[in-house]
Amino acid sequence: MKQKDMLRICLQNLMRRKSRTFLTVLGVLIGCCSIVIMVSLGIGMKEAQDKTLAEMGDLTIITVNAPQGGRGKVKLDDPLLRRLKALPGVEALTPKLSLEAESIRLITGTGKRYIADWTTVVGVDTAALEQMGYHLTAGVLPKREGEILTGQYLAYSFKDTLRPEGRNMIDRWTGEFDDSGKPVDPPPPYLDPLKQPITMEIETQNGKITLPFNPVGAVKEDYSKGSETSEGILLNMPDLLKLMEKTQGRKGKKPAYDSIMVKVKSIDQVEPVEREIKSMGYPTESMESIRKPMEKEARQKQMMLGGLGAISLFVAALGITNTMIMSISERTREIGIMKSLGCYVTDIRIMFLSEAGAIGLIGGLIGCVISFIASVAINLVSLGPSMENLLPAIVGGETVTRVSVIPPWLLLFAILFSILIGLGSGYYPANKAVRIPALEAIKSE
Repeated sequence: MKQKDMLRICLQNLMRRKSRTFLTVLGVLIGCCSIVIMVSLGIGMKEAQDKTLAEMGDLTIITVNAPQGGRGKVKLDDPLLRRLKALPGVEALTPKLSLEAESIRLITGTGKRYIADWTTVVGVDTAALEQMGYHLTAGVLPKREGEILTGQYLAYSFKDTLRPEGRNMIDRWTGEFDDSGKPVDPPPPYLDPLKQPITMEIETQNGKITLPFNPVGAVKEDYSKGSETSEGILLNMPDLLKLMEKTQGRKGKKPAYDSIMVKVKSIDQVEPVEREIKSMGYPTESMESIRKPMEKEARQKQMMLGGLGAISLFVAALGITNTMIMSISERTREIGIMKSLGCYVTDIRIMFLSEAGAIGLIGGLIGCVISFIASVAINLVSLGPSMENLLPAIVGGETVTRVSVIPPWLLLFAILFSILIGLGSGYYPANKAVRIPALEAIKSE
């Protein structure tokens, strides 16, 4: 039998009992919708969790700390940097070292008008900052001695000495929110630190040291990488070591680093790299201890929701089986005539399997369309029903948290799964059809 004839017979048989076919397709449609919507809700929960973790910090960063109590020769130094750099999966790293002093003041502006009474000064490998995931809100990375990076909100640490006390500083923590619940942007600071040099006054036991610096860039606030990204200053590590020689008198003696930040290539490599570092005797910190339980919980919820949807599809499979068995009982004489005319048993089996698969395909396609529309409607309700939120409800965005997320693979899986359900449900009726003896089938009324 030709494929064209097989398709024509398949469609004719489905249209012969339109009501029965419609109800069977409806069962598959409901089952497909159930499994797609349920799984999409689970994916939406996973996406929301990932965004929450991303706001807490970079998921691929491991912070290596010095052992408590200073265990002998186990310290954070350059040989350790080389060992960590050689670990499989490590993309970049940077040591961190803070400047310790009795007080650090920043002075800038004409006539020393603007003064910050405190700040944090940290040395890093500025050449590795881009790979480490640091982002600049303005300017460029330091390339020459004396160039520094400022925290995103360092400008709010300065007070205007020409204004009366109590009104000479701007509080960026307004505590106010707009109608949508987002924090209100603070008023602009009195100055832009990148447009003028900054003088650093460092108070030490040996006296006061004054040094000029040239801010060339501002780092985006990221507390996972340190509070200095907010209201501090970042220096290139050689510059900080020279500064420490002047303030602490450590000539020729290089201090151990406070910590080392290690960035791996992917989230999957965080756990093995962290395990390897701990085996060296160094305590570590990362988001893995938070991410793993949340990921496990999300996976369990996805499986539970997907299982609930699969139950509906299983019920639809029983409907397909029932429909095909009834179809066989009605077409017994037709089967006998086909056999007596020399039709291959394989063709008869394929004919019934095609009808069952077609029911699964039609139900899956319509179910996916309805599921997609339902998903968009759910997201629109959560984001706010407006045309502006239509595109974010479909494709999402960095600032958008969707309740239901349907990736393309889920739609493809639902369609293929519906077809497989149809074929599986039609397998028993198809085998039953081919086992009917031709003479007995012809005599059947």
